[in-house]
Amino acid sequence: MLFLAILIVGTIFIIRQQRNMPYQHDEGFIFGTVYHVTYQSDKNLKSEIESEMKKVDNALSTFNKSSVISLVNQNKSVKLDKMFTDVFSMSEDISKETDGAFDITVAPLVNLWGFGFKHATAPSKHVIDSIKAFVGYQKVSLQGGRIVKKDPRLMLDCSAIAKGYGVDVVANYLRKQGIKNFIVEIGGEIVSSGISEKRLPWKIGVTKPVDDSTQIDQELQTILNVTDKAMATSGNYRNFYYKNGKKFAHTIDPSTGYPVQHSILSATVIADRCATADAYATSFMVMGMEKAQELLKRHPELLVYIIYADKNGKNKVWYSSSMKEKIIE
Repeated sequence: MLFLAILIVGTIFIIRQQRNMPYQHDEGFIFGTVYHVTYQSDKNLKSEIESEMKKVDNALSTFNKSSVISLVNQNKSVKLDKMFTDVFSMSEDISKETDGAFDITVAPLVNLWGFGFKHATAPSKHVIDSIKAFVGYQKVSLQGGRIVKKDPRLMLDCSAIAKGYGVDVVANYLRKQGIKNFIVEIGGEIVSSGISEKRLPWKIGVTKPVDDSTQIDQELQTILNVTDKAMATSGNYRNFYYKNGKKFAHTIDPSTGYPVQHSILSATVIADRCATADAYATSFMVMGMEKAQELLKRHPELLVYIIYADKNGKNKVWYSSSMKEKIIE
């Protein structure tokens, strides 16, 4: 009886101590975007969190001229670290699963189209075909600890998976510190665990797709429960330009070399890993609705929420059956 009483008192003390433990709120700039991390801890870990992000930046950032990926792109001899090889291998697997809809070699085509309103004229078919000749995930491989390219002009860009991977890295760091309640967000990609300061599950909004490149309009389409999961959203509705009355999205179809023209406006994916959610969200934007639904038959572990335009231009929603339980409103 004495042991039981001590156990009960000890449990009450631990619960009370946990409830009284503050939540830390850190934010900053990384990977060309803003991050927010909220976590329950009596110690602030911002410098340690940013140190973890810096490791990802040193491996995968094309803006960092001394990063592993930048040196690979310059065809220089470089020792590949685990972060780079992890993401390369994961990207290769997802490229195969999506029949090339996800492709980390597509950057030259993206740059050719000049998104960010760089170019006044669309590229010619001849120029697109000349770049397609050396672009393609099948034309690069990891062999004996080094990257082997079939053409030295081939370049890697992991921007469609690196943010998600960075979120995973920070989340894993927090878990190793024994932190159970947290949410990590980098540029809209998210991992959450446990409960919020309000002692409730983490709720994440999905933005309603509106043609608003200024990103001022933030009306929500729905709210999802993303506790103990990762979530990523890819959308064309904020990244486009008009040319001769035609709308060009920023997502390039690697198989054609042209911007995608189908009806999907945004794809939100919930998965166990944010890198996975990030890559598949981008893939679905390229694949279109029918191919995305076909892939989901092979991957029921992915929870997907798609907003698309019907033939009359009205916004409609489709989501996988597994997503239904995550929808709060």
